[in-house]
Amino acid sequence: MCGIVGYVGSDHAKDKIIDGLKRLEYRGYDSAGIALPINGKIEIKKHVGEIKNLEKMIGDADFDSSMGIGHTRWATHGSPSDINAHPHGNEDNTIAIVHNGIIENYQEIRQWLTEEHNVKFKSETDSEVIAHLIGVFYEGDLLKAVNKAVEQMRGAYAVCAIAAAEPDKIVAVRKDAPLVAGIGKGFNFIASDIPALLKYVREVYLIENNETIVLTKDDIKIYNEAGERVKREVFHVTWDADAAEKEGYEHFMLKEIHEQPKGIEETLIRRITDEGLINLDGISMTKEDIENFNKIYIVACGTAYHAGLVGKLVIEKMAKIPVEVDVASEFRYRDPFVDDKTLFIAISQSGETLDTLAALREAKRKGARIMSVVNVVGSSVARESDDVFYTWAGPEIAVASTKAYTTQLICMYLIGLYMGSTRGTIDREYYGKILEELKQLPGKVEKLFDEEERIAAIAKRYHRKEQVFFIGRGLDSGVSYEGSLKLKEISYINSFAIAAGELKHGTIALMEEDTLVFALATQDFLYEKMVSNVEEIKARGARVIGVAKEGKTEIESVADEVIYIPYCIDEVSPVLAVIPLQIFAYYVAKERGCTIDKPKNLAKSFTVE
Repeated sequence: MCGIVGYVGSDHAKDKIIDGLKRLEYRGYDSAGIALPINGKIEIKKHVGEIKNLEKMIGDADFDSSMGIGHTRWATHGSPSDINAHPHGNEDNTIAIVHNGIIENYQEIRQWLTEEHNVKFKSETDSEVIAHLIGVFYEGDLLKAVNKAVEQMRGAYAVCAIAAAEPDKIVAVRKDAPLVAGIGKGFNFIASDIPALLKYVREVYLIENNETIVLTKDDIKIYNEAGERVKREVFHVTWDADAAEKEGYEHFMLKEIHEQPKGIEETLIRRITDEGLINLDGISMTKEDIENFNKIYIVACGTAYHAGLVGKLVIEKMAKIPVEVDVASEFRYRDPFVDDKTLFIAISQSGETLDTLAALREAKRKGARIMSVVNVVGSSVARESDDVFYTWAGPEIAVASTKAYTTQLICMYLIGLYMGSTRGTIDREYYGKILEELKQLPGKVEKLFDEEERIAAIAKRYHRKEQVFFIGRGLDSGVSYEGSLKLKEISYINSFAIAAGELKHGTIALMEEDTLVFALATQDFLYEKMVSNVEEIKARGARVIGVAKEGKTEIESVADEVIYIPYCIDEVSPVLAVIPLQIFAYYVAKERGCTIDKPKNLAKSFTVE
């Protein structure tokens, strides 16, 4: 979704806001803008496109202040344009705001402002009504005006506001969209995400839902919904700002693909003791709790949902509990059967996706125990869960998720093993075998990078295809969905995933001369069936790229190309099988000249429904 940055201090606000926006550009890059109080007025500069366009626009030394707000946009209401870009001001620019989210009743508010206050609107956005609403209520106290405006607004949002008459103050409010306040010495920040602040601060306040924040250079005041001052523990950020830099890689996505061995290792070593036992710190579930569960829901969106598809098979096999996987945006609208014997697992890289949060809250309302698998410490999903399982992938900047996915898979294995061991549904031999296989994965992923040049060459041969299919059986089926998503996200190729056994029920009708198909055949007990599926496809003239384990060479007789992954047991093969698909997608997108880290119409996390 959109990115927000605000700074108040004694230094050049412009530079710090622009730097913060660059670090949040993964949240949206349709347009960018900045508002600064200068000489008793609020000056607003904004430009469609990437932040570099805005930088060129505001090179003027006269455009600066010691306080201001900035925004990078992912468009919802109103197309990407200069006029729809944020910040938005009221009619005389005495008030300016930046906004992340959606105001559901903006049409109603817009009509009231037009009819009762003769307001003339400039943009097509829902956001502009906020600036005018605050302006109508403003009588010299920005906090009061913001509070009055919020009373009229429905939706999910984070808003930052400034007033020309109070050039030392930023007022912000959070409702279902993320905000953090950065604590400096003689300066303070407000932002959507922590990466925007790390160059300047390591101590932050994590802002809770329905809280209002007042920032001056020397103080941060947090108020709850009742208007009472809230005390908040300081959260210290341990990861380094350099982790969010490219470090010589052409794109963040390629860097993050190559960071997967480290992410897998970090997620494992924090969870496995020297005695070879799984230590789920942050998980307070007792043996009695685990034995009481009779059903598990895994709920997520996008890539995290695909991790859930693998997680379902793994947990069912190990813990012998029925598992359902659901898309978060659909979960709460179908009145799911959830009670106090249900374990609800939310998977989210950012921990801020609104659909996932809404599903979590619905499950909690119905009595479920909530466990989250998230990458961002202190995120909303984490804070609203009973138990938190962090992935320790490090900052993931590219919109197309890679290392978050593989570390989410690791969490699924550890959860399955822990629950299976606790319930007595797996023996010590199997437990130890899986753990040993997991420990070997970082090295095996590293070995796969030796194939990168060859995969890049395959991508070069096939990058002009406009339709690609991904097929697999069992665990490979879930990986097929992720491979398809990676390709369509960053290359804009029409890609489809389907369980291989379903080919004959319609999809095979689309197989024709030179259709490209990825066939995942990494499950030993399903290998022969996959080879048969490939033969069916080849009989229709399609071209097939197989993915198989080392030593399983029979597929070479029917596939046009084969990419081999290091040998492993079936259960853990998804972690390895997805790597060639990520690399292929990356190099196809590169050959097609796509903006890999910032694919069109997409953002890293969606804080609107």
